[in-house]
Amino acid sequence: MIDHDVRLQRLSAWFDRLLPALFASQGWGDVIPGELTPASSDASFRRYFRWQGGERTLILMDAPPPQEDCRPFVKIAGLLATAGVHVPRVLASDLEEGFLVLDDLGRQTYLEVIDTQNADRLFDDAVRALLAFQRLPQDAGLPAYDEALLRRELQLFPDWYLACELQVSLSVAQQAAWERSCRVLIDSALAQPRVLVHRDYMPRNLMLSEPNPGVLDFQDAVYGPVSYDITCLFKDAFLSWPLDRVDAWLERYWLRARETGIAVPERFADFLRDCDLMGVQRHLKVIGIFARICHRDGKPRYLGDVPRFFAYIDAVTARRPELAELRELLEELSGRPAGCSA
Repeated sequence: MIDHDVRLQRLSAWFDRLLPALFASQGWGDVIPGELTPASSDASFRRYFRWQGGERTLILMDAPPPQEDCRPFVKIAGLLATAGVHVPRVLASDLEEGFLVLDDLGRQTYLEVIDTQNADRLFDDAVRALLAFQRLPQDAGLPAYDEALLRRELQLFPDWYLACELQVSLSVAQQAAWERSCRVLIDSALAQPRVLVHRDYMPRNLMLSEPNPGVLDFQDAVYGPVSYDITCLFKDAFLSWPLDRVDAWLERYWLRARETGIAVPERFADFLRDCDLMGVQRHLKVIGIFARICHRDGKPRYLGDVPRFFAYIDAVTARRPELAELRELLEELSGRPAGCSA
């Protein structure tokens, strides 16, 4: 059993009331008594619970307003489903309260099962799903991954990681170097062809399921750079792969994207540069987010993965001369040579 808080009591009572009508509408026969247990939580305010009655399982989402809004989740779930992407069906909702009942896509994420032996097969399925939603027309009114959003994300790094975690502030010269580096990253992102971008397309948000994968956590989707999601997939927040293997996977995606009609550069070298710079933008953002989660929300465990992001950044800045100034700046601020742990 789980401890009952106020939100959970309301969610449970709402679900109990709608259960007979839900079973009837889905043709599931008589209502089966079930039990509610925690399924997962994430870095946001959302929580997920699994209801199990006999062999049947459902997922209940608790997304408390005003911190969370279920509407984008519902809208984008429908949008991705039209592309044949395996996403949870929304079986019932109370959008004002922030409650959803969803299909259960399984109990194992990619992060829990992926290894060096099965990675090619699992990533092949993930790329197939990615290409499916990248082909969607851009007519659903999603936000653009524009300069303002890219800049807000980058600013998380100085505002939270530097100021709160390292307790350092930028000098005038360092601020100028930071602005020039941000300009390089933003210009690269804005120059790329636009597709639907999941924004967190990584093994933790992909479920081992049939059809594979089940895709979760898509509510923040935007229209933005074609390199974003594929870079996110292979340069994950919680899992790292050798750089040469990542580059090979990126080339494999690039070939399939060209065959599928996705707008990617004609030369793989140009696409790889796009992925490298896009990754640095994302990694700086996530370092800032993890520091914010620690210092604002009291969840320090995410900071344990910050060295992984600095390792990604070190590898890219070492092979991209246009990021040499950023590399020097990060060395100055951290007091460490590039390649060392944070």
